[in-house]
Amino acid sequence: QVQLVESGGGLVQPGGSLRLSCAVSGSRFSTHSMGWYRTVPGKERELVALITSRRDTNYADSVKDRFIISRDNAKNTVYLQMNNLKVEDTAVYYCGDHIEGRWYWGQGTQVTVSS
Repeated sequence: QVQLVESGGGLVQPGGSLRLSCAVSGSRFSTHSMGWYRTVPGKERELVALITSRRDTNYADSVKDRFIISRDNAKNTVYLQMNNLKVEDTAVYYCGDHIEGRWYWGQGTQVTVSS
């Protein structure tokens, strides 16, 4: 049974930083692509960042040069370092594990950027 647990969300001022973590269990973590998505009420879920098993990365244009996705296969954990946060980054952030064509999700963590 695959389980993903996100942590690290919270309230931060514009220009600040946060690091999200996602601990994964029950999965062959090192062989899977992992992603961070976010949702805002009234909008579709948006891909924020993706990292493959080979550590190739891909980012949404809105977060390029501000966010960094990384993974620690020894800890079965994927991270999202978020820098220079903007009000429009406010969302619930979800970690996803891509297994055989299907995404498995965590429960999400709220990130609020506000002064």
